Amino acid sequence: MRGKERLIVALDVDDWSRARELAGLLRGVVGGFKVGMRLYYRVGPAAVEFLRGLGREVFADLKLHDIPSTVAGGVRALTAAGASIINVHAAGGRAMMRAAAEAAAAEAARLGIPRPKVVAVTVLTSLDEQALREEVGIPESTLAVALRWALLAKECGLDGAVAAPLEAAAIKKACGPDFLLITPGVRPPGAPLGDQRRVMTPGEAVQAGADYIVVGRPILQAADPVRAAEEIVKSLGG
Repeated sequence: MRGKERLIVALDVDDWSRARELAGLLRGVVGGFKVGMRLYYRVGPAAVEFLRGLGREVFADLKLHDIPSTVAGGVRALTAAGASIINVHAAGGRAMMRAAAEAAAAEAARLGIPRPKVVAVTVLTSLDEQALREEVGIPESTLAVALRWALLAKECGLDGAVAAPLEAAAIKKACGPDFLLITPGVRPPGAPLGDQRRVMTPGEAVQAGADYIVVGRPILQAADPVRAAEEIVKSLGG
């Protein structure tokens, strides 16, 4: 996979016109776009459909987490909209993740379209071990939890996981090279961390095993978003 194909830009903006403007500027520079809650809850499936129409990968980052039948319905809707990657929360458990995988395959077959990849969110990159232990009530390390949930996702037939780059190498080693790994919490050297805690640079994340890196604010808030994206792609090898 080339460097350009690895970069997914998080279109975490409130304004649909701005999102479309950014997508138009960046479509030839990056591999795909992430539609998260911030944009999806304002625009809906039209955001996914529009971006898919640009010929780029679309990562529907809605972190589905509910009873299995509800999550399956959400996955079917996102598949029909054209999402190429859909994520669910590993914390939802085995039955929920299996329902998500089955729903993606069934809906894609019904529509005669490629099946989207379904991946599991492990530990949010905004959490450190103290917060995981004292606030969430999980006494294990972030690495141990991310690894356990990634292995469970693989067992359930999911295509991969979303994890902090610090956990990437261990997950790749345990789950195998074909297990897709998406890493948020990526910041170019010198960029503000914001609310991220467990971060690496783009190059470090890929070296650790990331297949895709997700970058938002360092590109969206740059004076020249295209140049900012190009610099990240350059750091990934072109």
